Amino acid sequence: MSVEPIRVVDGRVMLLDQTLLPGEERWFECIGPGDVEVAIRTMRVRGAPLIGVTAAYGVALAARSLAGGSGEFLDGIGRVAARLAATRPTAVNLFWAIDRMKREASAVAQLPKQERAARLFAEAEAIREEDVRMCRDIGMHGAALLADGETVMTHCNAGALATAGYGSALGVFRAAVEQGKRVKVLARETRPLLQGARLTAWELSRDGVDVTVIPDGAAAWLMRTGRVDRVIVGADRIASNGDTANKIGTYDLAIIAREHGVPFHVAAPYSTVDFSLADGSDIPIEERGMEEVTRLGSHLLAPEGVAARNPAFDVTPARYITSIVTQAGIALPPYADSLSLLCRGR
Repeated sequence: MSVEPIRVVDGRVMLLDQTLLPGEERWFECIGPGDVEVAIRTMRVRGAPLIGVTAAYGVALAARSLAGGSGEFLDGIGRVAARLAATRPTAVNLFWAIDRMKREASAVAQLPKQERAARLFAEAEAIREEDVRMCRDIGMHGAALLADGETVMTHCNAGALATAGYGSALGVFRAAVEQGKRVKVLARETRPLLQGARLTAWELSRDGVDVTVIPDGAAAWLMRTGRVDRVIVGADRIASNGDTANKIGTYDLAIIAREHGVPFHVAAPYSTVDFSLADGSDIPIEERGMEEVTRLGSHLLAPEGVAARNPAFDVTPARYITSIVTQAGIALPPYADSLSLLCRGR
């Protein structure tokens, strides 16, 4: 695995700044939880699993500066956790990781300050290591879906850059290639921030995976002309019935795939499944700033003063999803039953 999006160096959390890729590889240094909050809000770090891992380190960083007794310590952890939870509303992994860190904080609250901080850093590190293992297991299960020589389309970036390493949807491609299968990947550019063109193409090409960038609008024509064997995407939140939130543009891709008889798969760790939601209608959809649509960096793309809408995610109904690949195996419809069997109690 050649892409490592997060590191801990001498106690500092270092994040590969994804806003600068592919042109520049620069690391964003996080000394305290405020730096982590900025990194998540500005999308220097992104992708549901990696957001969760990064937030866990943010809680651990906070523990270093929190003195006093257990009550004061837990109050401070609660304030930091609330700020981190407010950064991105859609990705459920964020809340899952924060809740896990709060439970650990409660367990160590009576310990001396330095020991509390060390235990919370160890818990964040455990979350990071578990994420890499989960992605490798997702890749192993998902690779079984791919035949040698297939061409697979993906949307946004669900790779090493969106996780602690290896990737969910892109982990499936990596695992298939490691098994000796010839796989061609079509990466939709993914407007407005071009995560497909900038990030998916960057990391797959570094790992020697055959990848081609296509305009978002080319998907239907390529499917109609028989050039796509299946679609595999990631997820930011999955409701208990299988409705799936992912980067904006995923819903239309699923509809196009159904129209052309192309299998459509979702690959995600079971921490992405939100069993508190019966369906996708209650998944919060983040609306980001207009400037991401009207500008590309400093370059103006739309007339000054023209309004723009920028929903960051959409929800694909479960009926369009052929299967959901988790680290515990592949879930098939009806997802209310299969996801529960795979994920409950794990």
